[in-house]
Amino acid sequence: MNRPTATTPPDASALRIVDVNDATGSVREPEWLAKAETVHRQLRPHLPADYERKMLRVFADGGRLCVAVRDGAVTGVAVYRIHENTFDGLHMYVDDLVTDETRRSEGVGEALLVHLQALARAAGCQTFTLDSGTQRQRAHRFYFRHGMTIVGFHFSKPMVER
Repeated sequence: MNRPTATTPPDASALRIVDVNDATGSVREPEWLAKAETVHRQLRPHLPADYERKMLRVFADGGRLCVAVRDGAVTGVAVYRIHENTFDGLHMYVDDLVTDETRRSEGVGEALLVHLQALARAAGCQTFTLDSGTQRQRAHRFYFRHGMTIVGFHFSKPMVER
């Protein structure tokens, strides 16, 4: 798969996207994996204490991570996977898309979305999908502005006690 690569703008304060994994899922940017944790926990506070080990299991199962970086700090995180199913065919599913709560409305989410969709197109994906909690109305408005639609409901039932 040809993967678009982010370019570093000449302005060091400019936003850039860093792919943490290579095409096989191996971590090629371990420092950015470590720096992603704080922002990732803003969306997923229940992640286990051993963040790196958890993420390595996600990567082993096909997940990939990219981060938005500005001024040497992670300002956004996306976890995604490309797989095939009977409904969407080959598609990209975004597990997590989060912008640092102090950096919202600065183009971080849009930059991640554009990057992810470029990866999906390069991989030959037919669709780009994600789930969003019903309480996240601000995120829903963002997705609608970027051409996404609601196509179904996601049902869930815990199989273990939390």
